[in-house]
Amino acid sequence: MRRVQGGMLGLALLALATTARAEPPQTPPIEELSLSDAAAALAAGTSSEALTRAYLARIEAIDRKGPSLRSVIAVNPEALAQARALDAERRAGRIRGPLHGVPLLIKDNIETRELPTTAGSLALKDNRTGRDAPVVARLRAAGAVILGKTNLSEWANIRSSGSISGWSAIGGLVRNPYALDRTACGSSSGSGAAAAASLAAAAVGTETDGSVVCPAAMNGLVGLKPTIGLVSRTHIVPISHSQDTAGPMARSVRDTALLFSAMVGSDPADPTTRDADRHRTDYAAALSADALKGVRVGVLRPEMSAPLAKQYDAALAVLRAAGATLVDVTPPKLDGLGEAEFLVLKAELKADLNAYLATTPPAVKARTLADVIAFNAEHADTEMRFFGQDTFEAAQKMPGLEDPAYKEARAKALRLAGAEGIDAMLGQAKVQLLVSPTYGLPWLSDPVHGDHFVPPSASELPAVAGTPHLTVPMGLVQGLPAGLSFLGPKYSEALLLGAGYAFEQRGRLRVKPGYVASVPTERGLEGAR
Repeated sequence: MRRVQGGMLGLALLALATTARAEPPQTPPIEELSLSDAAAALAAGTSSEALTRAYLARIEAIDRKGPSLRSVIAVNPEALAQARALDAERRAGRIRGPLHGVPLLIKDNIETRELPTTAGSLALKDNRTGRDAPVVARLRAAGAVILGKTNLSEWANIRSSGSISGWSAIGGLVRNPYALDRTACGSSSGSGAAAAASLAAAAVGTETDGSVVCPAAMNGLVGLKPTIGLVSRTHIVPISHSQDTAGPMARSVRDTALLFSAMVGSDPADPTTRDADRHRTDYAAALSADALKGVRVGVLRPEMSAPLAKQYDAALAVLRAAGATLVDVTPPKLDGLGEAEFLVLKAELKADLNAYLATTPPAVKARTLADVIAFNAEHADTEMRFFGQDTFEAAQKMPGLEDPAYKEARAKALRLAGAEGIDAMLGQAKVQLLVSPTYGLPWLSDPVHGDHFVPPSASELPAVAGTPHLTVPMGLVQGLPAGLSFLGPKYSEALLLGAGYAFEQRGRLRVKPGYVASVPTERGLEGAR
């Protein structure tokens, strides 16, 4: 079963709007409803309130009950009121854009004014700041309805080396809608499962290393990890100011581009974004099925299972049929990159989390990383019944951001991933972008042994270098989703989205989830922070 993409539903609804009948149109079925077609339905007369009610009912039916995905950690009590207000604006002739009245879900480490922002931890259950993160404020300004918050790997998968992707003390374990006993990956596991299951038109996740692209790939989605500095990180529970970013997750490249277009922008409180306004554009407008014609694409061939390699070869054939010239690329040896990156993450976690916690309301008693460690130890029966907090404890011992070892590690990691990594491969092969399998197949969720990490993984180089990373579904392997990664230099989002769109339109490889209890397959693959 291949998903039929395109705008036929939207065209039908627009035609309905031109008829003389006064009857309001029916709310379209929301399963697999694209963001684009949701916008068309709203333009044709469907109310945002009706659409929002439909998503809330679906959350109740398959997230709380039925398959019980546990992907939504909380629904917004003001969602219907927001939808009604946006309906009133539309009747008055004010249309904010393609997101006007469209319900979205936001990962629960990103602040929204109506709900607590918990990062999945009981230590932050009372973190009601009353603030919108600037990225959420941009989405609201574009007309989005904030439907609720998604579950995640607690503390964005940075608490322990033995963590379980998709588990949080507040939300429980997110289940993959393609096979309920398999991981939804992390840390944006809830955003991935919810978007795949049509619990919203699209969702927002965050990534430090793999946390958008892994759950996107393993839940049959398109996910974009942007260039660092295009999207504000203010009022997002942090790990690393060097690598953190929010990113869009949706069921098609066009929907991802529409959502991303509303997220980009400068934020005075986040100096890294000072040039972001220069890159604001409609990233969906230029999408073309011909975007790969004449494009030189570098092909990475990491170690992978035979079934995944077969699917990858089929994806490469789609790229070739779409007009790309494929060039095999041998990645350089980058000894010490992982160690340097981990030192940077530990040092920045301590500094950045302490700074964030200092801004939380008095009801949050954990004001520092040390306080969080003490809270977890005191509440070990709930917080640490599956895994500990060794990474938190290691971060707490870091000397600070003025330490020469930290500065040396950051410079080394950036050089290896950037100048000697992505930039070198692009230049030496004279290619415009690189492709690779994003990750392997979703592994069995295992509360006893934690995640099962084996290659491949395409996330580290773009995560450390701060360059964009797009994953697009390349079909099912042994009944489970796999993703194709598109990597490019800084600010190449338009190039990657165009290439991903051309691949998507030529291959039409995404298959909607089946919510089966299990599928027989090998155990796999790499996790993500």
